[in-house]
Amino acid sequence: MKIDRLVSIIMVLLDKKRIGAQELADMFEVSPRTIYRDVDAINMAGIPVRSTSGVGGGFEILENYKIDKNVFTAADLSAILTGLYSLTDAVRADQLQNVLAKVKSFIPADRAKEIELKANQIKIDLSPWLGNADVEKYLTTIKTALQENRLLSFDYADRYGTVTARIAEPYQLILKGNRWYFQGFCRTRNDFRLFRLCRILHLQTVNETFTPREYKSPQLEFNDILTALQTRIKLRVEQSVLDRVLDFCSYKDVAPDGDGRYTVSFPFIENDYYYDMLLSFGDKCECLEPLHIRTRLKRRLREILNLYTVERS
Repeated sequence: MKIDRLVSIIMVLLDKKRIGAQELADMFEVSPRTIYRDVDAINMAGIPVRSTSGVGGGFEILENYKIDKNVFTAADLSAILTGLYSLTDAVRADQLQNVLAKVKSFIPADRAKEIELKANQIKIDLSPWLGNADVEKYLTTIKTALQENRLLSFDYADRYGTVTARIAEPYQLILKGNRWYFQGFCRTRNDFRLFRLCRILHLQTVNETFTPREYKSPQLEFNDILTALQTRIKLRVEQSVLDRVLDFCSYKDVAPDGDGRYTVSFPFIENDYYYDMLLSFGDKCECLEPLHIRTRLKRRLREILNLYTVERS
């Protein structure tokens, strides 16, 4: 978008003493002719850009117009850059380049190495190890629809596997834990819905725009409710699954139990998700107490065994 490029050029010019038209053209992937038009637009907006010809020539903003770069501390800039670097999988490369150019223009040359080092001390990688290959493609489609206020058409599978055709107005992309969702007004259900991207099929934009309506962001914090539902159970686990168990509890809940095993005070909610999670540890995890949860696990194991007892033709 031109306005983004103009702002980015201004920030680059504020950062550098002088820069050539070709270098700017390469940076923003446009022609030098476009850069000259952009500089004329910046001048018309009241920002004095001077052009110098010849060897070492280029564009520069008059020195008395430049702003104080010390408005941000090193910690401020490091925090901003850390956040921006973490968006590489969620934001288009051209959008990120423009934003990074703006932020980096505030970094004084004598502090650039220090700030870059601090920014790289924290790495946030939003890309999954493995998973639904369509999710990344869907993110791009939804972001485009959000920017252009376009309707989305897709099939949606609920948690029971029932698939229905939907038309929705997108309002917000959400990353919760390691799962992507989008909040939208579902015209099929005539209400706001939170759609999980891995349950979406055949997503595409509709050649129809909509007028955004008022909406509230969905409630995503349920810590108080979940804490009230939790009960502590006692597990014995082998060392090979301990790292997975620690995704759900603290190391202070773990005690050595000899022979490479540990007893764990594990926060548990009596629903299918938690029973399935315990079973996913296989023979590396045993529920010691309470008795009724141990009994339900045994029943589930018998049901699984029955599935494989019947020979399939």
